[in-house]
Amino acid sequence: MENKSVENKSMENESREQKVNTESASERLHSLKLSYERLINSSNSPQNQHNGIFQRWTKPVITAAHVPLEWRYDFNTSRNPFMQERIGVNATFNAGAIKYNGKYTLVVRVEGADRKSFFAVAQSDSPVDGYRFWSNPVLMPELDAKPDTNIYDMRLTEHEDGYIYGLFCSERKDNTRPDDSSAAEAVCGIARTKDLIHWERLPDLVTYSGQQRNVVLHPELVDGKYAFYTRPQDGFIDVGNGGGIAWGLADDICSAVIHNEEIVDNKHYHTINELKNGQGPTPIKTKKGWLHLAHGVRNTAAGLRYTLYLLLTDLNEPWKLIKKPAGYLIAPEGEERVGDVSNVVFCNGWIEDKGCVYIYYASSDTRLHVATTTIEQLLDYCLNTNEDGLSSAKSVNNILRLIEANEE
Repeated sequence: MENKSVENKSMENESREQKVNTESASERLHSLKLSYERLINSSNSPQNQHNGIFQRWTKPVITAAHVPLEWRYDFNTSRNPFMQERIGVNATFNAGAIKYNGKYTLVVRVEGADRKSFFAVAQSDSPVDGYRFWSNPVLMPELDAKPDTNIYDMRLTEHEDGYIYGLFCSERKDNTRPDDSSAAEAVCGIARTKDLIHWERLPDLVTYSGQQRNVVLHPELVDGKYAFYTRPQDGFIDVGNGGGIAWGLADDICSAVIHNEEIVDNKHYHTINELKNGQGPTPIKTKKGWLHLAHGVRNTAAGLRYTLYLLLTDLNEPWKLIKKPAGYLIAPEGEERVGDVSNVVFCNGWIEDKGCVYIYYASSDTRLHVATTTIEQLLDYCLNTNEDGLSSAKSVNNILRLIEANEE
């Protein structure tokens, strides 16, 4: 009798503990859902100060906390009695961007706690807040011969052929160095869609200039061919003898091969892009030429520093550089400087809408921000800002000329 009584009490205690855990899990889930909706529905506001070129907004537009709870938690309290996060999310950044079906649309790079990245679509009626992910992430088709280890940083191009193209980096193990577990190779993956749901994977871009990252498709055919902005480099991280934003043509997008690449914007010693640079989002067509947003990288004692800069190319010959203002347009400030890869801003998506431009830039490989400006402001900045004279003396002379002009 005594043993049976002890057994009954043990079962009662176990049942009571399970009930407490279940109630706790339910309460925690309810709290998580409330917090999530507060985050999604929170409003953004512009920062008080700006430089007349663009305006930052106070809050990031997308963070890891914006990723749907359904992707991270098992809602079944019996399977998940502590309501633990089953699939961790590390960061949300480097988003491609378009206006699609009247909504501001981002194809976000989501990086899991396992370091694998994937794409997910987020939309909002507002360009600066209210972004909500679609119910499922993008399951990008793989190439049978060369499956991707990691995919990231999609550039979206609405092409005149009627498709929306996504060009992204496909990263794979470098099998020529089997003993080096960090050795990788990068190629440009290509996919196309008409609804951002069903993606057709095309063969990777073929070039003859080493590895390729930061490749962007020009939105118009040039001489009946598909035009690409590329960034040839010798290795996965180090540019080596390559580098610079280049231009190349391919006869067929379904089997894209570029035989010759012409440098549009090169690297220069002691500038913001002395180490490497790359095209950001698809360029915007204006009456004065094609506006490009690019990233430049320089080395410092604290590591690599990424900033964003602007340039303008010819309207009829997009491979010809017209103007390139000196220095950076956007550099990391404040909390933007801290994250997984600190001191970095990066952009592969912007949206032009009725003359307004929304720049979606990531900070420190962690979160996604927005800055707002206009075509007029960007053209004024691009055409009327001094170019880099590549020496301290020339920089001072530019300041002296401005002082003299202000004294008139």
